[in-house]
Amino acid sequence: MAETKREIERKYEATSGTRVPDLTRVPGIAAVVDRGVMELDAVYYDTPDLRLAADGVTLRRRTGGSDEGWHLKFPVASGIRDEIRAPLADTLPGELAGLLRSRVRGGEIVPVVRLRSARDVRHLQAADGTLLAELSVDTVHAERLPGGAEAGWTEIEAELADHTEGADEALLDAIGNRLRKAGIHPSSAPSKLSRALAETAPPQERPAEGAGSGAVAAAKRAGRGDGGGAPGLVGVSRRGGVGETLSARGERPGTAGHAVLAYVREQADAIVALDPAVRRDLPDAVHQLRVACRRMRSAFKTYRKVLDRDVTDPVGAELKWLAGELGVARDQEVLTERLRGRIDALPRTLRIGPVRGRLRSWSAARARSGRRRALAALDSARHLALLDTIDELLADPPLRGPAARDARAVLARAVLKDHDRLTARVDRALALEPGRDLDVALHEARKAAKRARYAADAATPTLGKPARKFAKRVKSVQSLLGEHQDGVVAREALRELADQAQTAGESAFTWGLLHGREEAAAAAVEGELPGAWAKASAPGIRAALTR
Repeated sequence: MAETKREIERKYEATSGTRVPDLTRVPGIAAVVDRGVMELDAVYYDTPDLRLAADGVTLRRRTGGSDEGWHLKFPVASGIRDEIRAPLADTLPGELAGLLRSRVRGGEIVPVVRLRSARDVRHLQAADGTLLAELSVDTVHAERLPGGAEAGWTEIEAELADHTEGADEALLDAIGNRLRKAGIHPSSAPSKLSRALAETAPPQERPAEGAGSGAVAAAKRAGRGDGGGAPGLVGVSRRGGVGETLSARGERPGTAGHAVLAYVREQADAIVALDPAVRRDLPDAVHQLRVACRRMRSAFKTYRKVLDRDVTDPVGAELKWLAGELGVARDQEVLTERLRGRIDALPRTLRIGPVRGRLRSWSAARARSGRRRALAALDSARHLALLDTIDELLADPPLRGPAARDARAVLARAVLKDHDRLTARVDRALALEPGRDLDVALHEARKAAKRARYAADAATPTLGKPARKFAKRVKSVQSLLGEHQDGVVAREALRELADQAQTAGESAFTWGLLHGREEAAAAAVEGELPGAWAKASAPGIRAALTR
């Protein structure tokens, strides 16, 4: 069974002669306890083209020390990583393999570096003996696999202790200040692996000053992890041509193609990165992955004059499928939170029968089903095919003529066209009386609002403040319409819960009461919509986009 540890650490340059200063002078550290030297032997794995390293992900099999086994690390922030540990085995555990699926796909994972380290460990303790942090001096020998160059160095690593109550990065900052006063400076390499890859890379892969780490930098230049251009962009485009291709012209900075593709690549990176987060059941991961799918799909529709719909429509259909499969669990989570809040807001005298228990059992069954459905989608060949198709699209983008034009004009027109579409849907909804037809019309308007907002978000790097202000106004309308749609879904669920309660011989009074309150909440939203829409459709907001 794998376990997760949040790793918060700092790394520093050292030599064999570096002397660690007295760290009891750091506030809060009362004692430094020598724990001796341990020998560590770790083999790091990656794809042959180093996809994991390009994304800051590390996978190793380590022997020696107190935590030997398989370790998979995902970056969280600078100096912070989540380490998922699995027991030592000859082959990669399936649980870790699943977390790498979106990056590795059908490729193989091979040994790329072996690191053997002599780790001199010191425990930094509080006055009561509580372990606050661990400081180690590591003498490292790196070997490129198979049978490549070798390198060696010494570094100092300071890491917060596991589960230390009240511990935070301020302690590491104080330790770092003490080390710097002693002439010990932060390492330029974010990890041992990145340094090993850089120092053992073949000469032709060595980076220029500031270009990054060897093969990792090469992988990033190929579009694997920094949103840069993907290989093949200057080849013959799908639309043919000679001389400078449409693909090359449409990728120039300042063009519509460059702006739109940058946004699509951002969503593609998010889809890949959020796959393991969903598998780990991290907070908000499902929602964020669905958003990335929707943003990419929306960009294909909004900017169809830039990207050929014959190519993007099938990809958009698959993105819709994935978002739908993921949505079952997320929608149930949102619905449960809403109904629980409604129940909690009722006076006790109006909570008749086991309403909380019925909601809990009803929701749990649906949540388990939704979770299984989401994981099945991520494990499917269809999902991997979608990821490969997105990569192919970005490697040879299906650019149309307007892709080579000035980004400001093309993007502004596309955003305004989506706003016109939203206007038509809102106007239709405002002309309807309350009822089923209005509910449907407002839901359609909500989808149009989301598309207009995403269009403005994609255009913000190009159009700046006007697009940002436009997106903010449209988002307010989207949120209002979203609240209305959540109420529609909640009323359907309340009718189902009332039927179940009645069948079980329980009172359906509370469920009916909540249904009435949802109807009142919907009426309130419908009353607020004209004013919110007037602000979002003000002529000045639209005019600013074309200035």
